[in-house]
Amino acid sequence: MRIIYTDETDPQDLSDWEKDECYNATDTMVTSEVLEVLLPQLDNATAATYSFSRELQAPVMEMKLRGVLVDQARKEQVIDELHEKLEILERNLDRIVLDGVGMHYFNWRSNDDLQRLFYGYLQIPEIRKRGRASVDRDALEKIQAYTIAQPIVAHLVALKEIGKKIGVLRTAVDSDGRIRTSYNIAGTSTGRFSSSFSEFGTGGNLQNVEESLRSILVADPGYKFAKFDAKSGESFCVGAKEWNLFRDAKYLEACESGDPHTAVARICWPHLPWVGELSRDKQIAEQPYYRHYTYRFMCKKLGHGSNYGGKPATLSTQSKLPIGVVNSFQPLYFRAFPAHERWQEWVRETIRETGQLVSLTGRKRQFWGRRNDDGTIREAIAFDPQCSLADIVNRAMLRIWRQGFVKLMLQDHDALTFMYREEEEDEVIPRLLAELVEPIELEGGRTLRIPYDAKIGWNRGDYNEKTNPHGLRDWSPSRRDERTSPKAVRVMDRPIRRTYRKFAIT
Repeated sequence: MRIIYTDETDPQDLSDWEKDECYNATDTMVTSEVLEVLLPQLDNATAATYSFSRELQAPVMEMKLRGVLVDQARKEQVIDELHEKLEILERNLDRIVLDGVGMHYFNWRSNDDLQRLFYGYLQIPEIRKRGRASVDRDALEKIQAYTIAQPIVAHLVALKEIGKKIGVLRTAVDSDGRIRTSYNIAGTSTGRFSSSFSEFGTGGNLQNVEESLRSILVADPGYKFAKFDAKSGESFCVGAKEWNLFRDAKYLEACESGDPHTAVARICWPHLPWVGELSRDKQIAEQPYYRHYTYRFMCKKLGHGSNYGGKPATLSTQSKLPIGVVNSFQPLYFRAFPAHERWQEWVRETIRETGQLVSLTGRKRQFWGRRNDDGTIREAIAFDPQCSLADIVNRAMLRIWRQGFVKLMLQDHDALTFMYREEEEDEVIPRLLAELVEPIELEGGRTLRIPYDAKIGWNRGDYNEKTNPHGLRDWSPSRRDERTSPKAVRVMDRPIRRTYRKFAIT
């Protein structure tokens, strides 16, 4: 190795190769110096988190290398269907704008045309952002309040959503017919994974693929998918925290009832004719509360937001419900579960005093924002349930991966997808359900166990008898899946020029 003394050598005299050597050496030394500062800061909590993150590297690398098979024929079919919808919407929008409004030329993809339409022809007061007129998504939501603009905005939103879907489907697939994603173990402050393009510059974020597009992701020949979703996992963690802090088990027991949203509805609206049987009470909870919104929906949508300190104005915007409906719901909800507000106040005081929290699973986080800022407090309230569930799911994932009886395919935040041989279904699914449960010891001898829903199928889309007969459907121990395997999918039309044998994952 050649050593270059920069005090004796003019950097301009260095070759490109020598400059790269200096850059790499500096990069290495700075990283080493940072490590020397960070190591003394490790305590029992942070050291355990660091060790766990390192353990996750192996299963994550395997998922990244394996990827998921893409049904090319199904992919093209979905793209064609979306283009047909796109053309219909474009024709309808043109009729509204050209014939109805009288605008002689209009391109919905042009911001200038949209501004002329809304702020010129329709005379809607300008929505400004950074001093300029805007027609972005936030502006369109405000413009939609004007009756004359509602059908136009509805068409624009639908067109943009379809455009995004087509963009996702056009994502580059690797030459072996598989799509890959790159998971970032330390991508968030809560321990949840983030994902993006693969290291080969292909693929994309497979954690947030919309349901209507998932059917293009298929199991390998002879294999089947099993997807497991942590059932109301964050709600369980909220209840567990309230038990640890205040010995209040009311919300945790509602979660453990089998259907937390129906259980919450029973408590919030005791005047309804509840019978005490879960299936029948769920039907009662599905009765309309406001327009087409049911009691159960209110508990699911508004209850979740209220758990994290959501204010009526914010929840009204997110749920598309009138603010008066939210204002009438929250007092009922907090009266039924008073520990929610006690927990939120405990988080506020803890952040103000120490600026840090430790989750149920032992993950410590320092909050660097202003300690009395509402944004910091909301972030802190959401931290424990989100990060605890992420750790619980990832611990189960690591344990199952080490046993090696199934293939780990995807990690979708609170859900895991595995691939197994079709003929092993009766043995594999019950074993996975048992292995997924990660017991967390709570105060007073209580144990947190979060259940999972199980779905099985040959592709990642939801089952539909007509449009997706081989999709994921609920697994039941008392009912065998009577469906037969689909025909082998067409993977690629072009010859494969690059292989992954060097990194083969089977």
